[in-house]
Amino acid sequence: MEGTRCNPVLVLFFIFAAIIPSLMAEIAAVDRKLVDKKKNAPCVAYNCIDKCWRCDPHWAKNRKRLADCAKGFGHGTYGGKMGRIYVVNDSSDKDMINPKPGTLRHAVLLAEPLWIIFSGNMNIRLSQELIFTCDKTIDGRGWEVHISGGAGFMLQFIRNIIIHAIHMYDIVEKSGGMIRSETDHVGIRGKSDGDAISVFKSSQIWIDHCSFANSYDGLIDIVAASTNVTISNCHFVKHDKALLFGASAEMPEDKIMKVTIAYNHFGKGLTQRLPAVRYGFVHVVNNDYTQWQSYAIGGGDGATIISQGNRFIAPDGACKEVTNRRQVPQSVWRKWTWRSEGDLLLNGAYFRESGNPHWAKTYKGPALIPAQPASTVAQLTKSVGAYLGCKEGVPC
Repeated sequence: MEGTRCNPVLVLFFIFAAIIPSLMAEIAAVDRKLVDKKKNAPCVAYNCIDKCWRCDPHWAKNRKRLADCAKGFGHGTYGGKMGRIYVVNDSSDKDMINPKPGTLRHAVLLAEPLWIIFSGNMNIRLSQELIFTCDKTIDGRGWEVHISGGAGFMLQFIRNIIIHAIHMYDIVEKSGGMIRSETDHVGIRGKSDGDAISVFKSSQIWIDHCSFANSYDGLIDIVAASTNVTISNCHFVKHDKALLFGASAEMPEDKIMKVTIAYNHFGKGLTQRLPAVRYGFVHVVNNDYTQWQSYAIGGGDGATIISQGNRFIAPDGACKEVTNRRQVPQSVWRKWTWRSEGDLLLNGAYFRESGNPHWAKTYKGPALIPAQPASTVAQLTKSVGAYLGCKEGVPC
């Protein structure tokens, strides 16, 4: 008896259906690497934040223009715009009590607004957590600035901080000790958590065009009633529990927390917490999720999560559900407002919605970043991360 014949057209269809989602992710990754690096290619800004400042050939003379570009809940964050330029020309970090002038630690502790830039390529290994004071911008454009192999950034009890174009990876715990936290205060610090950036009881924070990977604890933690934060144009890879917004069920003061996550790429080697949220309101808009293992977006304790215009490509062999509620019955989590609006869900990805589908009619907070179609996410996130190839005298 003759065997059943396969239709070659159908065979090809199923083959392409299986491989297209992964190909899309790989193509997007390649596009990001190539953008703005081709010789003589015109400068193109792809999203509303980048369009505010990029493609100016005189960007190095107009650095503070960036301070007018924060969107989302971190809008109005101007960092060190009102202060002088401070040039970091020394990558060392040896003295925690009397930091050497010219070092990053000396700069962030000064009791004045500062726009902090760098004199060249640097790899800064922080001996202890770097404690900021208010009204600072760290601007890595023009050079390759790496914070790696040591402690991370601590933003506590402060406001108005911009962190831009910095690579942060291989962040580790540090033992603590006597550390200066202000120009006129030295105190004993306990062991640091090993987060790349920790935001504690702080507000008006904008983290833009940074690259993150592999910290001992989290990549970015936002806790203890911190609010008005935007994380945009960043690249996240190679980490388990990446973004934690609200650390404890015993801290209902996190209900004031508002965070925007816009135009980021969540890529290779990620597992979960992209982000995980307790209590607060998080707007997730036009991000590209090309890898997770356990889940992408999770949380509990009545958090509100609005996901708009994102692309979720569920990896093969991973959990296909985008969302994860923290071990509570459906009778509880169905009241939490977690909505997916205009998201592109590929390769079996699905978003389990809950709560009020008409949330926008009663929303009274600051204006949200308008979502662009999810089909444009690969373009909107083409230039993510700290490598922008900015060279003085040419468009950035």
